[in-house]
Amino acid sequence: MLLKNANILVVDDDVDVLTAMRLLLKSKANQVVTESNPGNIVSLIEQNKFDIIILDMNFNGLINTGNEGIFWLNKIKSINNEVAVILITAYGDLDLAIRSLKEGASDFLVKPWKNDKLIEAIGEILDKKKSKTSKKQNALSSQTRILGESDVMKDVFFKIKKIAPTDANILILGENGTGKDLIAKAIHENSLRKNKPFVKVDIGSLTETLFESELFGYKKGAFTDAREDRKGRFETANGGTLFLDEIGNISLQQQARLLTVIQNRQVTPLGSNKAIPVDIRLICATNVPIAHLADETNFRKDLIYRINTVEIVMPPLRNRGKDVVLLAKHFIEIYAEKYLKSSFQLDHSFIDKLKQYAFPGNVRELQYALERAVIMAENNMLFDTDLVFSPIEKQQEHSIDDNNLNLETIEKKAILKVLKKNNGNISHSAKELGITRTALYRRLHKHGL
Repeated sequence: MLLKNANILVVDDDVDVLTAMRLLLKSKANQVVTESNPGNIVSLIEQNKFDIIILDMNFNGLINTGNEGIFWLNKIKSINNEVAVILITAYGDLDLAIRSLKEGASDFLVKPWKNDKLIEAIGEILDKKKSKTSKKQNALSSQTRILGESDVMKDVFFKIKKIAPTDANILILGENGTGKDLIAKAIHENSLRKNKPFVKVDIGSLTETLFESELFGYKKGAFTDAREDRKGRFETANGGTLFLDEIGNISLQQQARLLTVIQNRQVTPLGSNKAIPVDIRLICATNVPIAHLADETNFRKDLIYRINTVEIVMPPLRNRGKDVVLLAKHFIEIYAEKYLKSSFQLDHSFIDKLKQYAFPGNVRELQYALERAVIMAENNMLFDTDLVFSPIEKQQEHSIDDNNLNLETIEKKAILKVLKKNNGNISHSAKELGITRTALYRRLHKHGL
């Protein structure tokens, strides 16, 4: 990352230091925010995406132990471990420098600093962040970027790394809009077939007449409009990965034909008697619950076993906790660049509204809502009124909430309801829920609230 693209926060109770930092950095960085009160650090981090925070070690003139700096360093890292922190102090204590670096600081500078040294330190940190980000993405995928820090998504990433290098058939389950196609592509890009074709077919949309011709191909003259030979999707994907999306929607007759091809690893084009061997890695996806698939009146069990060597369940967005805000910031950044707008800040009301909404349309709904917010925004601060959810999903939202008996979802919903009733008062909410304040804080942290 270049310094001109960086967003920097400077926190120091000395106004002269803040002025000097602002004058030095404002012409070199994308954004420089200065703050004299460390108590505002948390809200600033939640509302902005900072690359570097320059933090004073001491905010009490009588006590120069550096403990305040260490405290706020740990607070920053607990909220966003990716942000780089440079600690700065007038007291050059080697032991304190070592301690701060152990606690997660990226660098340690002594006042009065030299401008060229500070710029050099910032440049080195940004270079390291760029290298680290590149390695982190490449560890999973060189192209497809999937964001997530919640425990449920960490489990998904773990499975991808385990199964991608194999040729095992994968079944991806999850509601519409959860990103099943991204997972399929990530598996392919991390497999031994990554340099071969990745072919996606929305198999659930194929009619009975198109099913065989699309998947298995046809010879010239096989039917009225067959004016030339055409390869099917199985042949096109030969050597690579075939992704069959919405497989839960195909008929029993189509299932039987598909099963034969998967078992024999060969296809016979329409109008031909010659079988063609195919070498593909099969990935399937569906929004149909596995219990519904297990009912043989709807789906053949022998086909389930063939396509489901390993199963990956994509969690709905409402169960991904802090990922909602993480994804929101990501999409806002993308659309701000797309529509040539400056960087946006997020008001508390905007973040609260994001956290409280159930997102029946999942990541897809979040993405569209944020694109609209960026387009319609009149300034670079987004409020709750800027966030409008699609009426298309509202009826579905109620039906999902009413029928969702997942214990964690019920608990999260109850906490949100009580907090809203008590206007965010933790003591009153804990009392009404019948738990201690400490227990409520633990649950708030668990659900990313």
